Amino acid sequence: MCITCIEALESGTAAINPCLCGAPQTVAAMKRMEADITRRQLRGGTAAVLGMFAGFGLAPRELRAQTPGRPTVLTNLRYFDGTTLSMQTGRDIVVEGGRITGLPATGTGPTEADVIDCGGRAVTPGLIDCHWHATLVGVSQIAALTQDIGWVHLMAGREAGATLMRGFTTVRDTGGPVFGLKQAIDQGAVTGPRIFPSGAMLSQTSGHGDFRLLNALPRMANEPADYTESVGVAAIADGRDEVLRRTREQLMRGASQIKIMAGGGVSSLYDPLDTAQYTLDEMRAAVEAAADWGTYVCAHVYTPTGIMRCLEAGVRSIEHGQLADEPTIRAMAEAGVWWSIQPFLADEDANPKSDPRQQAKQQEVAVGTVQAFEKGRAEGVKMAFGTDVLFNPTGAASQGRQLGKLARFMPPLEALRMATGAAGELLAMSGDRAPYQGALGVIAEGALADILVWDGDPETELDFLSDPDRNLRLVMKGGRIFKEQLA
Repeated sequence: MCITCIEALESGTAAINPCLCGAPQTVAAMKRMEADITRRQLRGGTAAVLGMFAGFGLAPRELRAQTPGRPTVLTNLRYFDGTTLSMQTGRDIVVEGGRITGLPATGTGPTEADVIDCGGRAVTPGLIDCHWHATLVGVSQIAALTQDIGWVHLMAGREAGATLMRGFTTVRDTGGPVFGLKQAIDQGAVTGPRIFPSGAMLSQTSGHGDFRLLNALPRMANEPADYTESVGVAAIADGRDEVLRRTREQLMRGASQIKIMAGGGVSSLYDPLDTAQYTLDEMRAAVEAAADWGTYVCAHVYTPTGIMRCLEAGVRSIEHGQLADEPTIRAMAEAGVWWSIQPFLADEDANPKSDPRQQAKQQEVAVGTVQAFEKGRAEGVKMAFGTDVLFNPTGAASQGRQLGKLARFMPPLEALRMATGAAGELLAMSGDRAPYQGALGVIAEGALADILVWDGDPETELDFLSDPDRNLRLVMKGGRIFKEQLA
């Protein structure tokens, strides 16, 4: 209905019919247009509808789906199932309806099937990055804080396709306005991984998620939200009531878990690493609200003080934590929480930092990283892999290489398990809030069919992960093939 008609309705003069919105000719024309669009889609005209995305690299890249009513069988392979620390042989993998439906002995599966010969290569579950920022990885920090949000989302869509082509079929997004991207991927409009979204990161005033400049202070009650808050990057919340409100807003948007900032960070300029952020009562407010929806809270935090407060509040996943001491690591193990940890080594793959304050904090975290991996494993903490590539467009490509670095601290298959079976267990804590129903990170009957075929031997090393363009031969997500180079 046009503006004139709306004004007429509000003024009570609609009977004059000031335009032809409701005329039979107009209604008939609209129906013809809708029918034409439907025909285009049904005839395969989706390319025309989605063509606007092609120039940005967002057009779906799916090569082929399963033949309806016909299973796909992957054969002639060695596979890592995501949990058992050995490569297995002598079995085929049967995929039907987007799931793995069987692991029969080689050659004994269904005879009427689409067969994929893997050429004796290594097969793994799709990789999972448990600490990713899909909207914020492909842009610089200054761009994320100042540029038009539409452009930011387009860059995120482009990066999503690259993420999938690196073999990461699932990411847990730990902060940012990612709900629209997730919807576009799930609907097939954009190529990308499965996304477990947190939505806006919850931060106290002056916390790691408070990206305001000092000239924006003080914040008055009647002032509009800061840009990063208004677009959904972060949500500044002080006090129990405000934390409850912001937590519930993210759940309403579709968050599968809630992310809070419980201590200082590297990227933020005005909160030292040693600071503890959020009071125990504020943390508990977020935990209680998440629990009411059947899910959990993960927390950005580095220090023993912050980690112990998180454990007391009921936080279920510690993000980073590289400055934890032995008693704190032991407490994490006893509490059964997850440690979502990254290989922060201040090396060539570190997120670039130009400010001396950021650089100093980055170096401090790097010193604690080696100890964190060693003592975390020794104490039996449940550990899952994440990268936290942030505001680093060129660094996103290091995702697989960073997973490979874990082989410095543990056997290769144990490292690979952190990004497959173990990561899938962490994701499962979202319960009914999980956006995808089915096991992830494993090759097992009933699991979602996210499967990769590699040139490389995961039992001996993981260096092949650093070059997916050359070494990743097949990418299957939900039974659909997005890359196939097995010849």
